[in-house]
Amino acid sequence: MTTGLEAEIAELEIRLHHARSRLGASEASSNASLPQPSTLGKDETPCPCPLPTNASLHALLLLSDSALPLGSFAFSSGLESYLAHQKLQASGSTPASSASGIPSFFAFLQLSLSTLAGTALPYVLAGYRHPERIEELDNDFDASTPCTVARRASVAQGRALLTVWERSYRAEYMHVHMDDCMDKQAEQRAADVLSAFSKQIRTSDEVHAHLAPLWGVVTRALAVPLQDAAYLFLFSHARTITSAAVRASVMGPYQAQAVLAGSDLQRRIGGLVQDGWDTRIEDAGQSVPVMDLWVGRHEKLYSRIFNS
Repeated sequence: MTTGLEAEIAELEIRLHHARSRLGASEASSNASLPQPSTLGKDETPCPCPLPTNASLHALLLLSDSALPLGSFAFSSGLESYLAHQKLQASGSTPASSASGIPSFFAFLQLSLSTLAGTALPYVLAGYRHPERIEELDNDFDASTPCTVARRASVAQGRALLTVWERSYRAEYMHVHMDDCMDKQAEQRAADVLSAFSKQIRTSDEVHAHLAPLWGVVTRALAVPLQDAAYLFLFSHARTITSAAVRASVMGPYQAQAVLAGSDLQRRIGGLVQDGWDTRIEDAGQSVPVMDLWVGRHEKLYSRIFNS
């Protein structure tokens, strides 16, 4: 009797083993025919490297925002005066009309970018590389800017940038994003320089706070790569002039965006950054002297829509 039960149990175990084997094979076949959850909806293309750090990319987006409160909206950088001083066309139309003003705009944009690259870009680069020299750079830039209107506009925007840093960026950026920075000591040193410089502005009349050197120090504190900081400085100037052209009825907003997106502007700005990469502040200077005349005579216009 016992032997019969043992034989029956052995037979049942064999059948159970075969049944489990068939079940395992069936499940494997079913799973192979379905997309795997780990790869469903994923792109197999590897992420390109290197990527900018979260801190530098975020700061670059902040500084490139047209809503950055620097007061640039109030300035035409000499465009309004330039258009007003152009001779009337043979057809009798004014140079500010959309038909005849566009060639004048493109000519002015090229000259204005050359001027900024020759006079201000070296101070941006020096401010980034040597934040501790901000007071010296600020004083030298003020002394080398003979045009009163241009000097006043530079100070107004520089102080606005410093205010944005103090009120908006410093507390948030230094504590939240500093872990992503490649050189924490350099960024912290630049931030300390900005704090000390901000105090000097409130206590001394000898400090001016021009935009160019401050742009270099602020972008260093925000961990923006130097080449990106220089490119954005010139691009922001081009955007300001293009925006002024729209408000002066020289071109429409879509045409203005086409100008900013154009490869010609990209090559122009990239070339200016490359040419001025090693320019010392001692070699900085006005490459288009007539630009100072156009900017300076803005206050003499009978009517105007911009501060400068």
